[in-house]
Amino acid sequence: MISVYKLKPKFQQLLTPVLLFLHKNKITANQITISSVLLSVIIGILFWNADLSKWFFLSLPIGLLLRMALNALDGMMARKFSQTSKLGEVLNEVGDIVSDIIIFFPLLKFQPESLYLIVIFIILSIINEFAGIMGKVVGKERRYDGPMGKSDRALILGIYGLAVFFGAHISGISQYIFGLIIILLIISTYIRLKKSLYEA
Repeated sequence: MISVYKLKPKFQQLLTPVLLFLHKNKITANQITISSVLLSVIIGILFWNADLSKWFFLSLPIGLLLRMALNALDGMMARKFSQTSKLGEVLNEVGDIVSDIIIFFPLLKFQPESLYLIVIFIILSIINEFAGIMGKVVGKERRYDGPMGKSDRALILGIYGLAVFFGAHISGISQYIFGLIIILLIISTYIRLKKSLYEA
């Protein structure tokens, strides 16, 4: 199944020099995770206030790319330098869900015509992440399968930010866009749960 997540190994390779720099300066995996959540709060605030300045829409592509980098770095730091911990897992999983809610919430303000679909999108995004966690609970590993994982949602929202910044009006088609995203989220969640149960 096509997913941005499959590019993660290449992305991690590009981040290796940054990882070594952070480790040299005694930055821990948990500190990176917390930084990712704080960055998400900043992105959400800027996005919410993007009606004051269209430049704030650029917080989505730029901020989400930085968030993806931080999300990759905390895992790399934990594995490579033996910083894995139960606290780190909790911070990572809960932080991702909280961050998604904060970042997605302003969509309700800017695309009110798709209000109910956006609510469903946010709820299914949370369920999708829990389905991934269930892979570790009942199976062997955390699942990232499916066509609408965290990285895919970040890519779509980044494109959305760029499109609106350059003057695109998607109000007429937003219901179709979020409808498709919802379908892909359902497929992704089903795949994750199915593979988790198969491993169990």
